[in-house]
Amino acid sequence: MSPKQRTRKVANKTVEQATEPIAEAVEPAAEPVVETPEPGLEPVSELEQGMEPLAEVLGRAERAYTAYLDAQKEVATAYKANELQVEQNYKDAERQANKVCEQVLAKALSAREEEERRAEETYQAAIELAKQAEREAEETCKKARQQIDEAYEDSVSQTLQTRKEMIEEAWTVRTKTIERAWKIYMRETG
Repeated sequence: MSPKQRTRKVANKTVEQATEPIAEAVEPAAEPVVETPEPGLEPVSELEQGMEPLAEVLGRAERAYTAYLDAQKEVATAYKANELQVEQNYKDAERQANKVCEQVLAKALSAREEEERRAEETYQAAIELAKQAEREAEETCKKARQQIDEAYEDSVSQTLQTRKEMIEEAWTVRTKTIERAWKIYMRETG
């Protein structure tokens, strides 16, 4: 039963208790009984007889007021208990929120660290690939230079060979031309 329901129950019970005596007191009084005094006793006046029910009503009213004060204390106690329970619930919720927050932050940090690790691995792999590409490019360049050098040397060698052959041929033509010229000169001069 919740504190609010307990408070209502206690308040209703107190109101019922408080109204019962008053209802009894409000009921019409019975006809005053006039007793005949016994010998040796003094007769009771109507005023004294009316005072007795009034004293009862006052007694009941005092009891009702006391019950009301007790109910009020119970209500205050119930409110205080409710307040403490609400405070405890708040603290529990706050603790739970902090716990969830810490878990989420830990997961986020872990995910961040994992992503940074992957990024570093990717970076290192890219650097390694770049170094490999650089080595391959250097090797390709070296081979190309070697081929160029070989082609150059072949070209130079061939050109020198062609030059030599042309010079030799020209020398041969010169020599033959000079010999013919001398032969012709010698024939005519001679």
